[in-house]
Amino acid sequence: MGEDGRILPGDVLGPVTAQLLGAEVVCTPVSSNSLVEEMGMRVLRTRIGSPFVIAAMQAEGGRVAGYEANGGFLLGFTAEGPGGPIPPLMTRDAALPMVAVLVAAKAAGGLVPLRARLPARFTAADRLQEVDMDRAGAFLARIDRDADARATFLADLGLPPEEGADRTDGLRLRLRGGRSAASAPLGQCARIPRLCRSRRGGPGRGAARPGAGRRGRGDRTAR
Repeated sequence: MGEDGRILPGDVLGPVTAQLLGAEVVCTPVSSNSLVEEMGMRVLRTRIGSPFVIAAMQAEGGRVAGYEANGGFLLGFTAEGPGGPIPPLMTRDAALPMVAVLVAAKAAGGLVPLRARLPARFTAADRLQEVDMDRAGAFLARIDRDADARATFLADLGLPPEEGADRTDGLRLRLRGGRSAASAPLGQCARIPRLCRSRRGGPGRGAARPGAGRRGRGDRTAR
């Protein structure tokens, strides 16, 4: 948490840690914050889950690091820390990103100045719960295969047009203006996570908010 009381989420701690340790390649799930693509490291996106991150790191080798949106960090090479060498640790580490971000914040003059230097991202996330998964699956399949249906869906939500799609894990749409929107069923669970992200606030940020009569948790974070 910064001096202003705002939390730095795990998928912000991850790339800050990787950059501080000198990683050249970062492996992280498709659900992680997209600011990492603008931080000077090569980014490999994986399916959601640490086994997929670890597999990508092992396949890549070299100065590679990985992290998940929850803040778990994985180090695939021997890094040089302020107190000496830090050996590889191919399991989720919660302590290293907390220490690393404090080191980076000290050099930047505080957590608030550190965050201000990062690429800006605004995120709105929510879950649709008690979903009929048969109907939801059919709807998502139609959105996936039918470009016209996707265009109508985005327009109804007040989101900009699609510029590309990523199907690594569910459907993630890259939208005009640097925005993205993603949705995918969680296995057999009767809920569907939704995620909208933008370089700046504006129309469409409400697309992931809980609607009337829905039970969900809305969360918006900047950077």
